[in-house]
Amino acid sequence: MNKVLIATTFAILSGAAFATENPMFGVDTKNSIALNIAQSTGSHNIRKLVWFPDWEISPQTFVMLTYAQPMEILRLPSRMNISIVQNIAYESSKGLSFIGVGASWDIALVQYHGFYLGIGIGPYYRDNHDRWVSSRFMFGEKVFLGKNITDRWHGELFTIHFSNGDLTEINHGFNFVGIGVNYSF
Repeated sequence: MNKVLIATTFAILSGAAFATENPMFGVDTKNSIALNIAQSTGSHNIRKLVWFPDWEISPQTFVMLTYAQPMEILRLPSRMNISIVQNIAYESSKGLSFIGVGASWDIALVQYHGFYLGIGIGPYYRDNHDRWVSSRFMFGEKVFLGKNITDRWHGELFTIHFSNGDLTEINHGFNFVGIGVNYSF
């Protein structure tokens, strides 16, 4: 089973490695601005990034504004992001709202007829700590599926997990699923 997984991963990565343009940006564009909105799917397990049967809808929503520039990582089309995140917890007694800033890197692993599938990771710093994550420093791990709507507009579906990588004893993490709209210029 491991050999099949390794061979499949290598085939996908080698096919994507020869991409001539970055699917997350328009032709001859070097900048992008994105607005992402997401709903919480609960805390704890990073498996909730892709295993939707474990999702537990929680009263939290986040809005993220991102500026990005294209780049390559291991010859794969990628982007470097700077983001501002506002998480809003609807029940104030839960104390889970925060504002954060972060830098992240996204890689488009597969692209096909205007669609692209990718992963991302990066550090974030937020204004407080709470009972789910007892530190201000967190990492964000992301899985996304995007579609080029026009040459400059792109839509994405994504899941993202924020946690501190067990740097502190309390690290339940935050999980979200959402949509994003990107404009390249």
